[in-house]
Amino acid sequence: MLIDPPIDKMVETVGNKYALVSILSKRARALMDKRHDYLEQEGINPVSLAAKEVVDGKIEGVEEGTIV
Repeated sequence: MLIDPPIDKMVETVGNKYALVSILSKRARALMDKRHDYLEQEGINPVSLAAKEVVDGKIEGVEEGTIV
């Protein structure tokens, strides 16, 4: 279950919950493809890492609902 960051905060950042789901799933898949070893080593869930990146503003294109 995703507790941190709060879902409400992510929705405010992105604009709507449907765009949030799309962004998180695309970013989590990209993390699994490119940083799989890091995720396993650190024991981090790719969806949790993607959520933190959204809130921290590390993903470009969040305002439009796309990942750049």
